[in-house]
Amino acid sequence: MLEEVSALDQEEVLSLIFHPRKNVSVPPPDSSDYFVPVDKEVSVACRFYTHNLKSASVLCFHGDGEVICDYDYIAPLYAQLGINLFVAEYRGYGASQGKPLFSTMLSDALAIFDAFMDALRAGAYKGPAFVIGRSLGSVPALEIARHHQKQIKGLIIESGFSSILKLLLHMDFPIGYLNFKDIEFPNVTSIRFVAIPTLIIHGKEDTLIPPGESQILYENSAAKNKRLVIIPGADHSNIIKVGMEPYLKAIKKFVRR
Repeated sequence: MLEEVSALDQEEVLSLIFHPRKNVSVPPPDSSDYFVPVDKEVSVACRFYTHNLKSASVLCFHGDGEVICDYDYIAPLYAQLGINLFVAEYRGYGASQGKPLFSTMLSDALAIFDAFMDALRAGAYKGPAFVIGRSLGSVPALEIARHHQKQIKGLIIESGFSSILKLLLHMDFPIGYLNFKDIEFPNVTSIRFVAIPTLIIHGKEDTLIPPGESQILYENSAAKNKRLVIIPGADHSNIIKVGMEPYLKAIKKFVRR
């Protein structure tokens, strides 16, 4: 599988999947930055927005083209729900070092999860831990959920896709020459092993990643406790703005169940 995944690290594929934005910013009040070593001389930036030591803590992997400071405006919404939010970058994004690759995104996710759990232990946080992945972030979120089901209480996928090959095909990329055998890699392949409670959210008008992708994830999820929320009128980029009430209500109910 490692050899297959490396096929996705070709420049033609990377230019479609990753659109890194560089940014260095000062963390706002009640937040702090972490730099997680993921490789020799390569660290990935993360920002921890704290609310309360007794609150649930959510590790968040953002979408492509975003950076952690974009969540300076979203974290207060999570704080209103009583949630601490730990947002992770990818290599080459924000203040992170290195170059984004599909193969390293998977291994980096596990290193970031370890740093997230270390931060919770060091800060004596008592609430449960969750992971959320938006769009591209669905890949590392599912990687963590698959490998650390005993350490987290639930998985949230927002605007996720089922298969990288299907996504590339949707972008009119000729996938045949990649010679990739697992056509359901990575998300459908992973979610079939994830039995913890799962919440899936998608905008009904999303044309970048159609809502049918979340339906596929929902149908393949191994979780007995699972829910699919489709938000009317929302597309890929405005899902929180358009569907703020049902979006936040679903997360609040899921985390506090």
